[in-house]
Amino acid sequence: MSFGVRQGSVLSPILFAMYLDDLAVNSQLHSGTFLLLYADDILLLAPSITKLEKLLHACEEELTWLDMKINVKKSRCLRIGPKNHVNCAEVLTLSGQSVPWVNVMRYLGIFIVRSLKLKCSLEAAKRSFYHTANSFYW
Repeated sequence: MSFGVRQGSVLSPILFAMYLDDLAVNSQLHSGTFLLLYADDILLLAPSITKLEKLLHACEEELTWLDMKINVKKSRCLRIGPKNHVNCAEVLTLSGQSVPWVNVMRYLGIFIVRSLKLKCSLEAAKRSFYHTANSFYW
């Protein structure tokens, strides 16, 4: 592409979604997996580590066609479910880079916590609210 739009413009999310439409369509080929796209954030959901890695590889291959790549330094894995406390096998990119496992991850400003069921942490929001509320002067 020789032209683009400014980040934050009204057209940016629409054009990005159109650009990555094939990525979302191809992810449906992997049974039981899901791909959530919003702006420039991608969330991969899978029922097993093996399926997660396969979905990651499929996304990497599609992004290669678009001359894009996943930023491993900003990527994280988090486990939710009955075995959330069990150490997990490494999830590797096609280039052999490891995506780290974490206990808490931020997605679109929400902190998701490793747990038995989907759980979000409100601690960061509480701290931010408390800090903002105490910074007002009358």
